[in-house]
Amino acid sequence: MQRRFHDRAEAGIALANGLRKYATARDRAVVVALPRGGVPIGHEIARALDVPLDVCIVRKLGVPGHEELAMGAVASGGVIVLNYDVIRGCSVPRQSIDRSAAAERAEIERRERLFREGRPPVDLHGVTVLLVDDGLATGATMRAAVSAIRQRGAASAVVAVPVGPKDTCDLLRKQADEVICLSMPDPFEAVGEWYDKFPQVSDDEVRQLLKDHQSPPAPAGR
Repeated sequence: MQRRFHDRAEAGIALANGLRKYATARDRAVVVALPRGGVPIGHEIARALDVPLDVCIVRKLGVPGHEELAMGAVASGGVIVLNYDVIRGCSVPRQSIDRSAAAERAEIERRERLFREGRPPVDLHGVTVLLVDDGLATGATMRAAVSAIRQRGAASAVVAVPVGPKDTCDLLRKQADEVICLSMPDPFEAVGEWYDKFPQVSDDEVRQLLKDHQSPPAPAGR
């Protein structure tokens, strides 16, 4: 199953169509997006389903000297998920893991303040959380996000992404209640290859999208 997307907005609209069943219980579902790339997608889904939008900030832990290789991830609330195969394979000492995790936790706190602009996190107790991103690769960040939203009291975790490898989706199905992935290409190299337009999303864009979702639509004719 392979599918290309024009941009994140189109991918978000396509995902929303597959999540319509969650629009019937407004106070029991929340979209939680992973910044930065997941926020434009989460914004489209939350708007289409008319449900709240929040963020779960997750930071990859890169192997020292090979930061593109994920040895784990940390998420809001102090959650940490480690990839022990990578850690053992690269002989990463515990001190390096702790140092990297501390630095990323500080960055998570900074982004929490920046993105929410004083707004409290959405209450997730007892709700279905639709966890969205612009795609999956190793799944380390999404695994951390699932753990984080469960820690915040979510009743169930639904992972929804436009694109990702089948093996990563299968791994996440062991942790999440449901995984929805519109395209699972094989071979899979990188998320961005499956978008015609895949620019970086800035902090300002994330802040604006979250702020726009908080504001009621203008009355017709104005």
